[in-house]
Amino acid sequence: MKKDIQNWLNKGKYLKFQGHKIFYFQKGQGENLLILHGYPYNSFEWKDTIAALSKKYKITVFDLLGMGFSDKPKAHKYSFEEHCEIVNALMEHLKIKETHIFSHDLGVSVVQELVARDLENSNNFKIISSAFMNGGLFMDAYKPRFIQRLLSQTPDFIGRLISKKISKSSVNQSVKSIFGKNTQPSEEFLDKQWEILNYNDGKSIAYLIGRLVFDKYNYQSRWIKAMQQTTIPLGYICGPADPNSGLHMAKRYEQLIPNPKVYLLQNDIGHWPMLEDKASVLEAFDDFMEINLE
Repeated sequence: MKKDIQNWLNKGKYLKFQGHKIFYFQKGQGENLLILHGYPYNSFEWKDTIAALSKKYKITVFDLLGMGFSDKPKAHKYSFEEHCEIVNALMEHLKIKETHIFSHDLGVSVVQELVARDLENSNNFKIISSAFMNGGLFMDAYKPRFIQRLLSQTPDFIGRLISKKISKSSVNQSVKSIFGKNTQPSEEFLDKQWEILNYNDGKSIAYLIGRLVFDKYNYQSRWIKAMQQTTIPLGYICGPADPNSGLHMAKRYEQLIPNPKVYLLQNDIGHWPMLEDKASVLEAFDDFMEINLE
């Protein structure tokens, strides 16, 4: 295992949740800030951004079940409800009563469900604010990649076979296609993420996690209504060049969400802004948080 990955793993602890281990850790001091990562990677992709944010906030970060260094059960039905239950269990375990949230990619959908639950008083903590970043908030504007459809909209036996056989080069090519053309990931980064993806045979269940992307169709009415009715301050930080959830998603956000707060980054920034232009992400997040304090 590469040294910085091992160091990341060594920072962590494990929450026991219904027989599964959830990897998490905390860093920094200040107001609570919960970070949720996306698919197909894990919280390690936030490493440098967390280092910066922890100078102002007490960061809580964890790996979603089935991803990163959390357990990766194979005979399991992954769901947004379960992910939210894990968040609530983690908040209770850490005695966090209120927190800001910053989410990316698949993580934004977990937060959408948390916002809906907030309206129902179903969470055991208060969401102070929620900043979303490059995620499929609205499926009528979302543009999934071919590999996502192949993995997750085919019968289970096909998805299982593809997950098992898919090569490092295929995954890397798919990932690189949604980065900005001038901000491509380094081979070192891709090597590290490939290593973590394969931790505890995680690659073999990629199709199960990927199915959540298309499960979102079943929640659109609930989630959009919640985002329109909530009093939680919401914002969308956007790498416009992202073909999945870039400028077109930001425009849809402006159409659907009252008093929309949208922070567009430079035109050539793609799906992973915290890796492509960390400084601009931090600036946009600071702007969003300053509005919350007014």
